[in-house]
Amino acid sequence: MITLTDSAKKAIAEIGAQRAEPDQKLRVFISAGGCSGLEYGMEFSFAGEKDVVLEDNGVEFLVDQKSLERLKGSEIDFDDGLSGKGFEIRNPNAESTCGCGKSFN
Repeated sequence: MITLTDSAKKAIAEIGAQRAEPDQKLRVFISAGGCSGLEYGMEFSFAGEKDVVLEDNGVEFLVDQKSLERLKGSEIDFDDGLSGKGFEIRNPNAESTCGCGKSFN
């Protein structure tokens, strides 16, 4: 299970209303790259055959099967404060993370 904080749910709804087409959902994924070997990514897109549609209190989002294995137990937050981090993924499966918070292994 991947959970969303209240601030993440609010940001997803606001950004989605401005950018996405009605049937698009936020996609959370992991790809090769970053300074630690793997990096998180997010985009609004349509669901594909290999996607899992997850839901947290009415907010649906997409994760592909491969990324889901590495994201199990994660929490997605949104910080719009002075640090201006934006979305942050707290992943208990990451052995180490980079200072930017977007890269891990």
